[in-house]
Amino acid sequence: MTDTPEDLLRELRNHERFLLTSHANPDGDAIGSAVGLARILRGLGKGTVIWNRDATPRVYEALPGSARIHQGEEPPPGFPDGFDALITLECPTLERSGLEGQLDGKLPILNIDHHLGNEQYGKVNWVDTAAPSLGEMIHRLARALNVSLDAQTATSLYLTLVTDTGNFRFANATDRAFEAAAELVKDGAQPQEVARWLYESQPESAVRLLGEALQTLEVSAEGRVATLLLTKEMAERAGAKPGDSEGLIDVPRSIAGVRAVAVVREIGPGQCKVSMRSRGDLDIERIARAHGGGGHRNAAGFALDGECDAVRGEVARELEEALGSA
Repeated sequence: MTDTPEDLLRELRNHERFLLTSHANPDGDAIGSAVGLARILRGLGKGTVIWNRDATPRVYEALPGSARIHQGEEPPPGFPDGFDALITLECPTLERSGLEGQLDGKLPILNIDHHLGNEQYGKVNWVDTAAPSLGEMIHRLARALNVSLDAQTATSLYLTLVTDTGNFRFANATDRAFEAAAELVKDGAQPQEVARWLYESQPESAVRLLGEALQTLEVSAEGRVATLLLTKEMAERAGAKPGDSEGLIDVPRSIAGVRAVAVVREIGPGQCKVSMRSRGDLDIERIARAHGGGGHRNAAGFALDGECDAVRGEVARELEEALGSA
């Protein structure tokens, strides 16, 4: 276990106003960690603002505090002069935050991450690639700061564990994940509420989008690779909003015998976002890194220019090659 760095604790204690941000298309770990850390810092009397370039997926809007997240291309009012430090959460590169061209060295960066390939760009870098979720690291940080968690903070961090471990089904559902979950429940986390938000509160448009996507299902490599395609036209037919595809990748992953999955989503003319998942020792992070993306060994993604159907074919071939060498 990577201990909380003393220089990070010192920076958090010495500064008074923090801007928190995460990566493009924030997921449950990013949202829950940001909300949880903001509440922890406010418990120390610090001022905090959360800003993400992309909108919060609707499935996480029920999380108390998520409505306070600033969203949009422009950072929040007062940036950067109104802040003492920037905390980047789950951003292996500063570019992933959307702030790379707007800082000019004006704010110290506190870089907290658990992804492989982090570029260590901060004044302080706390990177623990063995952490089951970033929220688990924030939980340890709270302990190091001697901050007691209330029920809402504990629930935020519990949500990160559920989403990043696939409801404790993935290989990162380690003893650390279960120990943190147990401690968070003792602090007041509400597992039944988190389950309801994630699995029993899907908007109708998300279900219709799933129906559209399943019509594009392709299985190759003797049943070991599955891919889906999501176009803007499909999203329009389903009435889908940003974030409605959250969790969709788990459906083809549930097919017996499948070891690698990719969902290719059209994000603009000739622009695609690729999300990948794998099982066991199949390393897909190196595929993502080769295309300028990143992630974890079994969960990674990247953006790629091209027609999305052609991109889907290219990604399927790369996954098949990775299976052959694994």
